[in-house]
Order: sequence, then C-alpha cells, then structure tokens
Amino acid sequence: MATKRDGERYLGEALHVPLSSDGQVVAYVWPVRILNIAGKGCGGPTIGVDVGNEEVLRFDCHADRGHWHGGGYDRSGIPRNSHRDFPEGLAGIEDQVAWSLKHLSGKTKELLVEAEYGQAAETLLPSMLQSAIKTISLHLEQQGDLRSKAVRDNLIEP
Repeated sequence: MATKRDGERYLGEALHVPLSSDGQVVAYVWPVRILNIAGKGCGGPTIGVDVGNEEVLRFDCHADRGHWHGGGYDRSGIPRNSHRDFPEGLAGIEDQVAWSLKHLSGKTKELLVEAEYGQAAETLLPSMLQSAIKTISLHLEQQGDLRSKAVRDNLIEP
C-alpha cells in the first residue's frame, strides 16, 4: 500500500485502480498530499503504482518541488534513494500530472522490471492500465482544485 509518512495530510478522496486481473498491481492517486519540508508546506497530487503491499512507483506532482520515484520506492529504504527529477521546465502541477500519466501509459511495465518486479510486470494488462489512467485523470478533475484550497488555508505555500 502507498506509503503515508508521519505528518503528511491529505485532501480529497484517494482512488485505487487495479492494473492486473489478480489485483496485485494497482495504480493510486491522492488528489492532494501535503508535506512539511523545512517548515514549508508543499504538495499536490501524488500518483503511484503498488505491487501487493509495496509502493514501487510514485509521482509527486508538487509544482516547483515536484519529482518522482522509480526503482522501487519502498525497497529503496530512503525516499531520496529513488528520487528522480521531472524533465527540465516541467514545474506546473497540470503538466506534471499529464507527464506522469503519459509516462505510466508507455513505461509502467519497463519501470516495474527496472525495480525488480518482473513477475508483476508480466501480469500488467495494457487495457487495465489505459482504463486506470483515464479513471485517475477523471477523478482528479472531479475532485476539483484542492491545491488552491490548501494554499488559501495556509497548508501549502503558493
């Protein structure tokens, strides 16, 4: 299950969508995940992929602090060990979400293999993945602009 760290807060309804017929490979989204880093609140949507009870991939769409985790997030032990930057110039939340979903659409199987989840990669169903990406996108749209609410409530710095 996706890792929730002490002190994090969440806005909106989380969503989990299966990517394999056995339900062991699952995509998830938290509409707004709020972190407190060095006394400053940051956050935005977090999208990821779990295998069983382990978080493998995580995309933290947090504007100027946005990044993603590959190579097996939970197995890395320390989140910064799996840290990867978004492509240069990708600082807006909407652009980060779009890039993350596109990256998952084309590379989930490859990223699972890289993270040493080859068996899970083989159970991944492309049709379920594409459906999940559409469902996550629609869910985020339906949840509305919760990040702006978090900024207004002084939970996240603009």
